[in-house]
Amino acid sequence: MDLLQLLSWACIVFTIWMFSTGLTDLKKMRESKSTENIQFLPFLTTCLNNLGWLSYGFLKKDQTIVLVNIIGALLQILYIVMYFHYTSDKRLLMLQTLAAGTVLTCGWLYFTTFLTEGSARLSQLGLTCSVVTVSMYMSPLTDLVKIVRSGNVQCLSFPLTVATFFTSTSWVLYGLQLNDYYVMVPNTPGIFTSLVRFYLFWKFASVDQSLPSYKSLQI
Repeated sequence: MDLLQLLSWACIVFTIWMFSTGLTDLKKMRESKSTENIQFLPFLTTCLNNLGWLSYGFLKKDQTIVLVNIIGALLQILYIVMYFHYTSDKRLLMLQTLAAGTVLTCGWLYFTTFLTEGSARLSQLGLTCSVVTVSMYMSPLTDLVKIVRSGNVQCLSFPLTVATFFTSTSWVLYGLQLNDYYVMVPNTPGIFTSLVRFYLFWKFASVDQSLPSYKSLQI
């Protein structure tokens, strides 16, 4: 097995591990029959991100990207369906899902109608997916600032932090091997935010704190 194959398997295993951390929230919803203290938008935005990278993987004929994002999208759809089943505010969720569907449809029309086949479509789709991924990784920074001020890390998930670190690192190395900056660059912030969270755990976590298994993909 060469280095590229090894990194490919690392990307698959670590990314599926990161996505599957949402099963903890799924368990909470089933046990409590409620979505209290569980966020919906991370599931929705992650699903859109998966579908975008899935299209990029198909265009580039990269089986690793395709496989990971098929599994990721299916998991997010499962989380969305279960959230809709247990939530009491179905109207808001319908509006948010409709808005996401509209964005997805407009994006699909743009990339299939206004862009020609080939490198132009691939590069613009890669850039769009990269921007979305970077924004998802960087969005929790405001929460991290609050944690620094409060000294309370109970809203963070240590297992998810570990999964995010290994996932981001494997994708950065995979993108480096392929010389694909659209894969490498957007995953770099994931390493940075994970290291910040490791530092916060080291500084503020005490042995008697109970850490929830999952808050959202971004945190």
